[in-house]
Amino acid sequence: MRLVRLIANLGYGSRKDVAWMFREGRITDPEGDVLYADDKVDHAQIRIDGESLDPPAGIILMMNKPLNVTCSRKDPGRVVYDLLPLRYRQRDPALSTVGRLDRDTSGLLLITDDGALLHRIISPRASVTKVYEATLAQDLRGDEQALFASGTLMLESETTPLLPAKLDVLTPRHVRLSITEGRYHQVRRMFAATGNHVETLERVAIGQLQLTGLQPGEWRQLSAEEIARIFEPAVA
Repeated sequence: MRLVRLIANLGYGSRKDVAWMFREGRITDPEGDVLYADDKVDHAQIRIDGESLDPPAGIILMMNKPLNVTCSRKDPGRVVYDLLPLRYRQRDPALSTVGRLDRDTSGLLLITDDGALLHRIISPRASVTKVYEATLAQDLRGDEQALFASGTLMLESETTPLLPAKLDVLTPRHVRLSITEGRYHQVRRMFAATGNHVETLERVAIGQLQLTGLQPGEWRQLSAEEIARIFEPAVA
């Protein structure tokens, strides 16, 4: 791939914009020597204004999604892509969220431009566990663990029961719930089916990948080892 196309696909500008960057001498190697559009050079050896290039296609980011931010590109309010550098929104292939967290749910969100990896994570066949912590409006009534684990709970307007889910009780109003599906507002609807209401909801893990080291709104790229943790089975 020619350097102009490579850099344009990373969102730094149109091909015309990038061509001007070359003419202005803004694209160099690590030693500061000017590069030319026809040069053959590794991605890691390219600098723009002295800064390393963003990661190439095939990245996956972990974000601590804050409240009041949506995962849709079309929402008129604030969206998760606003938390990334502007050029990340102009990458080709485009970045997409791996599933969604609604406006009132915070926590671990994955974002990737790797379509195959995205579908592998969300595929029902993968049975990737999503772990949430919730605070409830009322004390648990006592039968929720057995009900959620039974595989018989039917949500309103659904035609098939939920797969078994694991509920860990931290306090009478603070719980951790592990699910392998991703139905619409599933966690909130599960507790609504028991007559309760979720007041706060945070996703804290996907597979064995836990949300650590990021403040709300912060993000970073995952390593290959961290990506592998997504597919590790839950600890019994």
